[in-house]
Amino acid sequence: MTRTVSPATAATPTTTGRPAAVDGRALTARSVVASTLLGMSPPRLSSQLLVRSGELFGIAEGTTRVALSRMVGAGELEPDGGAYRLAGHLLARQARQEASRRGIVDDDRWNGDWELRVVRGTRRDARARGHLRDAMRQLKRAEVREGFWLRPGNLPADRSPDAETAVLEQCMALTGRPDHSDPAVLATELWDLDSWARRANELRTSMDSFVGDLEVGDTSVLAPTFVLAAAVLRHLVADPQLPAELCPPAWPGSSLRTDYERFDRAFKAVWRAWFGGQTEPA
Repeated sequence: MTRTVSPATAATPTTTGRPAAVDGRALTARSVVASTLLGMSPPRLSSQLLVRSGELFGIAEGTTRVALSRMVGAGELEPDGGAYRLAGHLLARQARQEASRRGIVDDDRWNGDWELRVVRGTRRDARARGHLRDAMRQLKRAEVREGFWLRPGNLPADRSPDAETAVLEQCMALTGRPDHSDPAVLATELWDLDSWARRANELRTSMDSFVGDLEVGDTSVLAPTFVLAAAVLRHLVADPQLPAELCPPAWPGSSLRTDYERFDRAFKAVWRAWFGGQTEPA
């Protein structure tokens, strides 16, 4: 049985009053392996280092190795000469994560047009509908009503070719503009921007509370900051990446990315030290 470690336990703050660094997700051996590799570039590490990542959360070596075998069987990892690298949907997820981390908004190319995708009037089974929803989420489009999706056309058209191909198998592609409604108001109706901003600021506060410890090499904060790093990356993927003029005032997207770059550099330095300087597969 895979051991589950509560992140609330794994990420207990080391200073009274320090903000929580987790979002309630349980940590399994699989999630630790996935999060470790999702944070690597390239996403490849030795089995020994992946086992050590599990040890941060009290996960036994045997449990991690079982998880590695199961992830290979599920097409999520590929063995590579004593190491493992991401594959399948996790590799695609890392590509989306990296794009979201960089921020690919180009306000200069947005002319006010919106991408519209409308489902054709054919019968679709539940699997097809689910596949479409997954593709639309990857493309950061929002659903106005059943079968009608849109977003501002400010992101590169080729940002996720496989997802767009899946969309066009079921949808017509159109371009348009709101006639009467304020585009900024429309954006707030399609995305919960206030909640995203609030969570982003919480994550910024959490990173700020840990980054000083990381920058002085404190290995005792590795477990909570590991969880925090994964939470930030997930939140960046959820950023709709709208044009600046459609975002609420003081939108924290750029600030979250800037803060994360500093945090990640400090975390990676401590992480490498904890691994004895070895972060590449043998």
